[in-house]
Amino acid sequence: MASGLRYPGKVAIVTGGSRGIGEAIVREFVRQGAHVVFCAPEAEGAVGQALEKKLRESGGPGEPHFQPCDVTCEQDIQALIAVTQQRYGHIDCLVNNAGCHPPEEQIDDVTSQHFQELLKVNLIGYFLTAKGAVTAMTKAMAVDESRYGVRVNSISPGNIWTPMWAETAGQTANPEATIQAGKDAQLLGRMGTAEEVALAAMYLAADGTFCTGVDVLLSGGAELAYGPKSQLGAS
Repeated sequence: MASGLRYPGKVAIVTGGSRGIGEAIVREFVRQGAHVVFCAPEAEGAVGQALEKKLRESGGPGEPHFQPCDVTCEQDIQALIAVTQQRYGHIDCLVNNAGCHPPEEQIDDVTSQHFQELLKVNLIGYFLTAKGAVTAMTKAMAVDESRYGVRVNSISPGNIWTPMWAETAGQTANPEATIQAGKDAQLLGRMGTAEEVALAAMYLAADGTFCTGVDVLLSGGAELAYGPKSQLGAS
């Protein structure tokens, strides 16, 4: 095994791995020598297959494998696990990254169907949780899974520049102002990068071996100090 790698020969599953933060995590894990089975919905199959091909051709130490999977479908999840076990015999790490973000809407415009679809992906889908639920579920699972020697941790990204962020900004009245506001929300004066999230995921998987039940906050200091909060008069 090549020396200097942080995760050589380990087996990881990454959901939502075809673009954005998920893609960066797949790239980092492969770069560090891991066998990575990553998934995305069938509609993004061409993107996922292209990423697998590109990573294989790069000659990196790890091995990527793309598997179409809808994380809201239990049968798809079971197939994802089965494919990973058949290829590599075991699973060392599971990165539940799949998620979606709705376009900017007023609460009165959100239909019950849209809300249920959002919950199905972000809360139910593959045990990925959204917003405040993530830390509670992380701690509960850390307790339950400790008997098996399994660590459960989470990452809470703030404003991370991804294709999803760009798409969301593009749906606002003033995309440029929206992006600038996203940058200004952090004490560091910029958005985070998908690569920075990937490094945090690698730390938890490879180096943070005494960490369980913790939430790594990647916010650039957005939650610190005072800032504009009032919604009075907002149209």
